[in-house]
Amino acid sequence: MTDQRELAAALRAAVRGEVDLGVTARALTTMDASNYRRIPLGVVAPRDADDVAAALAVCRERGVPVVPRGGGTSIAGQATGTGIVLDFTRHMNRLLSLDPEAGTAVVQPGLVLDRLQEAAAPHGLRFGPDPSTHGRCTLGGMIGNNSCGSHSVAWGTTADNVRTLSVITARGERLRPGPGWAGAPAGLRALVEGESARLRTGFPDLPRRISGYAVDALLPENRADVARSLCGSEGTLAVLTEAELTLVRAPRARALAVLAYADESGAAQAAAGLLPYRPLTVEGMAADLVPSAAGLPRGGAWLFVEAGGDTGAEARAAAEAIVRAADVVDALVVTDPARQRTLWRIREDASGTATRMPDGSEAWPGWEDCAVPPARLGDYLRDFRALLAEHGLRGTPYGHFGDGCIHVRIDFDLLTGPGVARFRRFSEELADLVVAHGGSLSGEHGDGQARAELLPRMYGAETVALFERVKGVWDPDGLLNPGMLVRPAPLDADLRFSALPREPVDVAFGYPADAGDFSAAVRRCVGVAKCRTTSVSGSAVMCPSFRATGEEEHSTRGRARLLHEMLAGELVTDGWRSTEVRDALDLCLSCKGCRSDCPVGVDMATYKAEFLHHHYAGRRRPAAHYAMGWLPVWLSWAARTRTAGVANALASVRPLARAAKRMGGIAGEREIPSLATEPFSRWWRRRRRSAEDDGPLVVLWPDTFTEHLSPSVGRAAVRVLEAAGMRVVLPPTLRPRSGGRVGDARSRSPLSLLTARRGRVCCGLTYISTGQLDRARAVLRRTLDLLEPVLATDAPLVVLEPSCAAALRTDAPELVHDDPRAAQLASRVVTFAETLERYAPDWTPPAVNRPVTGQTHCHQHALLGDGPDRRLREAAGLTGELAGGCCGLAGNFGFERGHEDVSRACAEEQLLPSVREAPQDAVVQADGFSCRTQLEQLGGVRGRHLAEILAEALEEE
Repeated sequence: MTDQRELAAALRAAVRGEVDLGVTARALTTMDASNYRRIPLGVVAPRDADDVAAALAVCRERGVPVVPRGGGTSIAGQATGTGIVLDFTRHMNRLLSLDPEAGTAVVQPGLVLDRLQEAAAPHGLRFGPDPSTHGRCTLGGMIGNNSCGSHSVAWGTTADNVRTLSVITARGERLRPGPGWAGAPAGLRALVEGESARLRTGFPDLPRRISGYAVDALLPENRADVARSLCGSEGTLAVLTEAELTLVRAPRARALAVLAYADESGAAQAAAGLLPYRPLTVEGMAADLVPSAAGLPRGGAWLFVEAGGDTGAEARAAAEAIVRAADVVDALVVTDPARQRTLWRIREDASGTATRMPDGSEAWPGWEDCAVPPARLGDYLRDFRALLAEHGLRGTPYGHFGDGCIHVRIDFDLLTGPGVARFRRFSEELADLVVAHGGSLSGEHGDGQARAELLPRMYGAETVALFERVKGVWDPDGLLNPGMLVRPAPLDADLRFSALPREPVDVAFGYPADAGDFSAAVRRCVGVAKCRTTSVSGSAVMCPSFRATGEEEHSTRGRARLLHEMLAGELVTDGWRSTEVRDALDLCLSCKGCRSDCPVGVDMATYKAEFLHHHYAGRRRPAAHYAMGWLPVWLSWAARTRTAGVANALASVRPLARAAKRMGGIAGEREIPSLATEPFSRWWRRRRRSAEDDGPLVVLWPDTFTEHLSPSVGRAAVRVLEAAGMRVVLPPTLRPRSGGRVGDARSRSPLSLLTARRGRVCCGLTYISTGQLDRARAVLRRTLDLLEPVLATDAPLVVLEPSCAAALRTDAPELVHDDPRAAQLASRVVTFAETLERYAPDWTPPAVNRPVTGQTHCHQHALLGDGPDRRLREAAGLTGELAGGCCGLAGNFGFERGHEDVSRACAEEQLLPSVREAPQDAVVQADGFSCRTQLEQLGGVRGRHLAEILAEALEEE
């Protein structure tokens, strides 16, 4: 048994990069995007090839396996292992050179594909293969798996675009593989020349044959290309340290033909017939995977066929020729790049959305990428569907129809013995079906553990024995990624679900989308790692803390992995008390971005609240949880005692402010926001109302921030809503003990004043975000009691603060899941823009006629939607788009001590640059109090709620 301390000491003495054998590093690398899980000994992040050689030497001396790892998005299990994981994404992630004249690039294995594409694009070049994970997969991982992507019908697989490699063998030999036997280890040529007859006849001829070793690339007619033979070897033969790649000339213009068919079989049968038109892509997808068919031509399945040209007209003409040649139900040609990106995003997210069946049940990889000759794809799909039905399984194929390669997630039961047994039987029968159609078990993602055991069914025992001999030449000690490709582990061993608890975990939230099962909620993360992208486009949010730190533990996937290991209890052994999980969740901004941007809807903000609830149960909490979690109480006291002015004066005295921040766990760099000397509801009570009895009744929610910190937003909202013809009232502050009725949330009878209990509505947001869920539940129950008269009417609840609206619409019914009134309340919540659109559809807003800048609130993006806001801005003449991302303050997050750097980094990602780059006359819109505070404290800019912008325009009119 390996002595971990001695191993760690030896690695640290030999390697200049980071060496981490701690619980967190190991937990983060137990899984990739497959069904498999292995606990490694530790992680090494080498700085260069010398570090790789040194780490290999230390591991070789001790017989410790080594697993090279890139983005960890492999779907067959080949990025997991029990030894030392080499993480190339931290340091060996550079583009070393790019030669536009030669059309080549030299890269390190940890370089993310999109970074290469960005560097090549100004020269009109690109790397041809482009998997859907292009924003986070690495070139090393692509070479290891021989990845393909949607453009392989035009530009081939990764192997087709590799010139030479630099590798280090397990025994420390440095080689530079390439054509003409360059870089071949001793004994390889003799082995191949002795098996040339088998190599010429034993490999199926199809564009997506990824399974096994590409030993046939070493035949003389294939240029004896050692580099090509290493592509797809999954890190089992040598460790890649550098690669010279071929770039392709990208077409200047593209047009996307979306071809609609009745079903996927019709689309599959048509795909091969489109290849003579030299398309760039022929991608297939059925309606099951499309959240909304809006924007797509009518049909039950679609082919996305991309055509290129030197001009837009040429590209469109090529796409229209494809449409004319295709026998379709309907078709659409899209030339607008933004609209094309929107459509492609549907296809790229399929690897995540496919993990949930339409009824919400789980589906898993395992048979993710079989490939058959394109002309046989239609027949294969019919047989595949029949096999699914025979086993009582469901799955929706999609993928690279032009290459005969389909992806599919299947609703295997991988949690019970009988379910796992059926998984094995189905796998064996499907392997035989693929072979019967002349196909390859893997057409893109490699064999790994998922399919390697079945390779004899495809190649026969003698060819598989040849693979073992090839492995012996390159890696005689079996050090590199053992259990993959040759001498494989069983396909039903090491399943990542086997360690999870079988009984439901006692939790506070209801998790309605996961049948109340917290384990199922955590299982949502399948590892596609969309949260690991280093930039976001449009209004996307996920995952701001990862983009700020670049650390896996601060990604949504990393946190989900730690929660998985917490539930498993093998590596993270102290359950809800785990400091490793707590520290990883500490930098989660609870922005909710993952709930919408993650293809499988992981909701890390809820998981964080759940964890904090259990972690601090019966224990003293951090000071910030009391200072900011109980903010509604402290602000209400200040309002009742009319001491806001005194508090502001004291906060202006720097020594006192420093002491208060230190006691409250608030970052010293932060300024304490000023309290309103007149709360919103006090202004409401003293104002002279107009048009009290006219128009539809709307109940304006006096959230804590509007009430005590920015009442100008509430006043502006009242001005606009009344101008739009609505009758605005506030929620009751009295709860009648019996009988009494507060029909319009305003009138009170003398009897009710004597018998009612006083209180204020609250969404519980600050308690939820700090994990004080018992308190949050009590606050919400009190709120529901107060709102009974309102819920008895059909009046909407207008919530101005997006985070509070999101809490009422989603958190409340999930936390108070045993009270039907919570769901009723959630259904009544509307945003400011939604209110105007629904209840004053004929109202014309004042003409602002100015550009707008700012940021869509992250909770608005994730949970509420901003369509009505966009339309309202357009109607008011506010031109331009708001930025995405998160402001970084995120309620209590940015105020907490230790979060200042991450908070500032998040603001500098999109919000602050968008404001700095805006025209001088631009209106700065920020609907959230946190966003406005961040703008003021970090940018010196005053942001305004949309209600304030419109109210000011009304006054000017």
